Amino acid sequence: MDKPEAGDRIPTVIADDVHIVYRVNGGSRGKGSATAALSRIMRRGGGESRGVRKVHAVRGVTFTAYRGEAIGLIGSNGSGKSTLLRAIAGLLPAEKGRVYTDGQPSLLGVNAALMNDLTGERNVILGGLAMGMSREEVKERYQEIVDFSGINEKGDFITLPMRTYSSGMAARLRFSIAAAKNHDVLMIDEALATGDQKFRVRSEERIRELRKEAGTVFLVSHSNKSIRDTCDRVLWLEKGELLMDGPTEEVLRAYEKESGK
Repeated sequence: MDKPEAGDRIPTVIADDVHIVYRVNGGSRGKGSATAALSRIMRRGGGESRGVRKVHAVRGVTFTAYRGEAIGLIGSNGSGKSTLLRAIAGLLPAEKGRVYTDGQPSLLGVNAALMNDLTGERNVILGGLAMGMSREEVKERYQEIVDFSGINEKGDFITLPMRTYSSGMAARLRFSIAAAKNHDVLMIDEALATGDQKFRVRSEERIRELRKEAGTVFLVSHSNKSIRDTCDRVLWLEKGELLMDGPTEEVLRAYEKESGK
């Protein structure tokens, strides 16, 4: 893909000194009932309970993403990658700092909810509508979505309830639904790690197509090969802090040297 000139680069996501803090309610030795907790809060005038523990998941992250970029997010487990994506998607408020987006970000996660009691067919329709596609658009792209997912290669699974699917099948269908639409910002959390080689190749090609349509793609993955094959830029997070932001090969080499991979 031809990259735009520096002066023509259009920002899609700006993270400005973003801090994300989770508050986790902890038990308090026999005083942990809901009624007791409510009473303690009321006695303190609605202040924060002493049993609440703060987890500083993202610490002062700053970066700018541009149209046409595919950006990998790497780091050890618990480094804040998925939390950062949720903040970009508007699902988590920033404790400090701001996130600015151009257009509507779409977050595709392996754990995103699908309606298990409905068939794959119904989930394709509902998923497409939820992304803002019209019924006509969903109908036009329905067979393409099913074929892309590959879930019918070993039987007519699209007509069965989602609860009968393996986790890999569900993830492939979820990616296929999301990838059927061109997105301003598409965030993918480990979806490419669940499919076979053939599906990964199709997925990586579709990500490149999304970039050509002037979108921005974020990919969280523990597979450095997927990052290398898909992304031209990488953000490396550890303990919620942005350690490095740069070209894919440069950042991955530093990460692999540090982690011994």
